Amino acid sequence: MKLYYAAASPFVRKVLIALHETNLIDQVEIVPVTVSPVAPGDVVPAHNPLGKIPCLELDDGTALYDSRVITRYISTLAPATNLYPEDDSLWDALTLEATADGIMDAAVTMTYERRVRPEDKVFETFLDAQWQKIDRALTAIENRWMTQLNEQKNLPVLAVAAALTYVDLRHDDRGWRNTHPTLAAWEAEIRERPSLAATVPAV
Repeated sequence: MKLYYAAASPFVRKVLIALHETNLIDQVEIVPVTVSPVAPGDVVPAHNPLGKIPCLELDDGTALYDSRVITRYISTLAPATNLYPEDDSLWDALTLEATADGIMDAAVTMTYERRVRPEDKVFETFLDAQWQKIDRALTAIENRWMTQLNEQKNLPVLAVAAALTYVDLRHDDRGWRNTHPTLAAWEAEIRERPSLAATVPAV
């Protein structure tokens, strides 16, 4: 299998976390690529028409894309690792993962708003609206999911950690830890988990 990879992508990191949790990381070739919304290059669009990463190319040439699709696929390769719950709590877990992915999506959007637009064209109101999504999501996690975060270490829980690391990486000036101390304390402990420590973006 081949994983098309960019070091800073929180969505790619989520897949890497799943591969480490299942001990499948050595079975995947990591292929570095450079993509952006305005310059997807040629490699990734050849496998994913959306031009986005992560994209996992299977041994038969089939491509899987969207991090949630890929991590669910990985979970089928190592079911004993329990990346996802197998009972009725699955739907709550998937909603938590969707919340983590939404944080990533808003944070990545903010990054590109400043990176690809001329400085005098950056839409500050849009940036603030994206941050409000993140702030609401962090509040929701603190209000609804702290028990799961403290008691479980499945993929949706680890996705939250990946999202918070990316917010730290690109938007630390927003000071999310000051307004979400419970989540900040949790993140400070969970970051030592081997799958997280092994996938910290080296950028």
